[in-house]
Amino acid sequence: MTLKKTLFIIFLLILPISFVRATTKASIRILIVPGHDNGSWGAEYGKIKEADMNLVLATQIYNSLKVDKNYKVYITRNKSGYLKTFADYFSNHKGEIIAFKQAAKLKTKKEIVAGDFTVKEGVAHVAVNEDMSVKLFGINKWANENKIDLVLHVHFNDYPRPSVSTIGTYKGIAIYVPEAQMVNSAGSTKVANSIFKQLKKKYSASSYPKEKSGIVPDQNLIAMGTSGTLNEKVRTVLVEYGYIYEKVFRNTTSRRASYKIMAALTTTGIKNYFGK
Repeated sequence: MTLKKTLFIIFLLILPISFVRATTKASIRILIVPGHDNGSWGAEYGKIKEADMNLVLATQIYNSLKVDKNYKVYITRNKSGYLKTFADYFSNHKGEIIAFKQAAKLKTKKEIVAGDFTVKEGVAHVAVNEDMSVKLFGINKWANENKIDLVLHVHFNDYPRPSVSTIGTYKGIAIYVPEAQMVNSAGSTKVANSIFKQLKKKYSASSYPKEKSGIVPDQNLIAMGTSGTLNEKVRTVLVEYGYIYEKVFRNTTSRRASYKIMAALTTTGIKNYFGK
């Protein structure tokens, strides 16, 4: 046996267990959130519901990432509803989640009064009901506690229309990120840029004027960690993969083909970011 081999074996024998544990726990932790649910399904076009679209696309992204040993991937719900981990968390910790939300909002109000945080007008959003509010703030709390590296919220966009059968004006993708004053803004924006770089190979940025840049800073979306409810290291992005009434989504075949392409491009964007 050569001297080099002997020294290498000795090194392995004396290698601290804590170091081995640290390296085996280094997987990147990603939480995928298919927007809305069966009780609050978001946008509609004809018989197409956004919650269903979100779930199909989110599941494909989840399946693409979970086979890579570098990632530990979670998803909040499947066809049967919320996974037990999250259903139990929302139920068993509801009081804590509400207190977490209220404390964060109070802290932000004080920062605004003190001039430490400036309110900026952004894109108007439909208010969520109390049940969904608890779930979204609960997801933020869970992400903090479980040291999640990236929360990916999957959505399809909409704009007020006369009826659910009406085709709207705008089209294209937009990725929402925490506004610059928020502690998790920098990392989140870098992830968003990496994903957007891939998606724009196939899809155009939103034609809605306030989303035309493709990357949209936001203070108010719970998913962005409003009121400081996401830690600095928890990157978060909310991708609007197009407007629900767009031609490509009206047909089952073309819709399914779009899911496959969007999932592949999103996965590449995430891996390109963390690969660096």
